[in-house]
Amino acid sequence: MAILSGGGQSGSMLIIWVVILVVFMFVFMIRPQRKEQQRKNDLMSRMAVGDTVLTTSGFYGTIIDIEDETVIVEFGNNKNCRIPMQRAAIAQVEKAEDAIATEEDTAKENDEELNKPKGLFGRKKK
Repeated sequence: MAILSGGGQSGSMLIIWVVILVVFMFVFMIRPQRKEQQRKNDLMSRMAVGDTVLTTSGFYGTIIDIEDETVIVEFGNNKNCRIPMQRAAIAQVEKAEDAIATEEDTAKENDEELNKPKGLFGRKKK
């Protein structure tokens, strides 16, 4: 009889460990994957014409037209390379407004750097 009651405790401990393992897998594997999927869905829903995108193949381009599941992306400066792509092929989106603000900040930093006094042979004064 004592053997059977000891086996019951072992069985309940096994069930507890299995539950702990399932919770661990959910917290560290499934939940972050769901968050990433939600972030990507939000990104895709906020895409607009004029945004700069990075494709999953590593090419940078500008969105010129958006249809249901197809996005037409223009690559390069020559305006001749326009490729229709699926929305799922877009890895990152940079809003046009953000790009302009970043370029202005960079230009200001470059102007400040150029206007600093320099010593002999173009070296910075200490």
